[in-house]
Amino acid sequence: LSKNTTSKMLYKSQLISTSNHNNTQIKTPSYNYKFSFKYSMALIVNLPIGTPPQLQQMVLDTGSQLSWIQCHKKAPPTASFDPSLSSTFSILPCTHPLCKPRIPDFTLPTSCDQNRLCHYSYFYADGTYAEGNLVREKFTFSRSVSTPPLILGCATESTDPRGILGMNLGRLSFAHQSKITKFSYCVPTRQTRPGISPTGSFYLGNNPNSKGFRYVGMLTFSKSQRMPNLDPLAYTIPMQGIRIGGKKLSISPAVFRADAGGSGQTMVDSGSEFTYLVSDAYDKVRAEVVRAVGSRIKKGYVYGGVADMCFDGNAVEIGRLIGEMVFEFERGVEVVIPKERVLADVGGGVHCVGIGSSDKLGAASNIIGNFHQQNMWVEFDLLHRRIGFGRADCSRLAK
Repeated sequence: LSKNTTSKMLYKSQLISTSNHNNTQIKTPSYNYKFSFKYSMALIVNLPIGTPPQLQQMVLDTGSQLSWIQCHKKAPPTASFDPSLSSTFSILPCTHPLCKPRIPDFTLPTSCDQNRLCHYSYFYADGTYAEGNLVREKFTFSRSVSTPPLILGCATESTDPRGILGMNLGRLSFAHQSKITKFSYCVPTRQTRPGISPTGSFYLGNNPNSKGFRYVGMLTFSKSQRMPNLDPLAYTIPMQGIRIGGKKLSISPAVFRADAGGSGQTMVDSGSEFTYLVSDAYDKVRAEVVRAVGSRIKKGYVYGGVADMCFDGNAVEIGRLIGEMVFEFERGVEVVIPKERVLADVGGGVHCVGIGSSDKLGAASNIIGNFHQQNMWVEFDLLHRRIGFGRADCSRLAK
């Protein structure tokens, strides 16, 4: 994202449900809020944090646990959070249990800094990092509704100008700490024009569009099932197969399930741009794409070190040759990618199939990224342990 793009981001918050405005101390509020976000490789929402609230840019990430915001003051001035302006801000001391190692389900490296405060450092698969102090702070949605103080990171060093809204199944995720029972988002179609970031919708709580959603149950893992390559906090769903251009590929459903070592789980990750497949699935997809397009594939070219199904030339024609892609799940649930959205414009006149190799990423799982969640509601129903999908015109809904 260019700085120009992010500076134009808008914040919209709309209270969907009615709440008791006479009672400013609501102990168990139901967060039924609609926000908008900007989409350009990531889902970027502006959330009101602190008392009084300061708007903070955060990447909506269902693959992360810890939420964190920018707290460093770098020149030129950024939209960093200023703790001195908030009456509800506090830093976790070293004596807090989270600062002690070997906390179950907590993979965040923490330490005690020179001021006896709890320090964290977070490294992501793409090489980015963030470090700072663990703090407590409120998300303030309105005068009458706010979360209790939640634990999040206050980054003093990071490689990304935006924070992270961690939404996975971990006990420190925003979803778990704020006790929301469901959330959903609608990713608009990507724009190829520079500086244009389309707007999508993000609901905390009930979604009025959910009547037509098709649901698939989440796969959960007990502590006795924890394996080296497994992410037990991810939103794992039972994928069964892939169709390309109407042809069912000969991939065993077992390829999409965690094996004895934990490799092969299929997760829904809003924080990942592309979709990634383990080699047994990726090789079959690539072979079918090569069969469909022949010599048009760009030989020896790998975009971002992970995507090697790339092309010069007419993207519409290549998309027509490949045809629509369908990800098949249990209970007849399908995610359909029309031929018009099979290819991603990666710049310089090059287009790539939005699927990369998990091996090249250094991952052992199948990851359904946001590129393959365009024009679709994705609902995470935490109460009923299921994920819902529903086709939608996301740009229109966000207006």
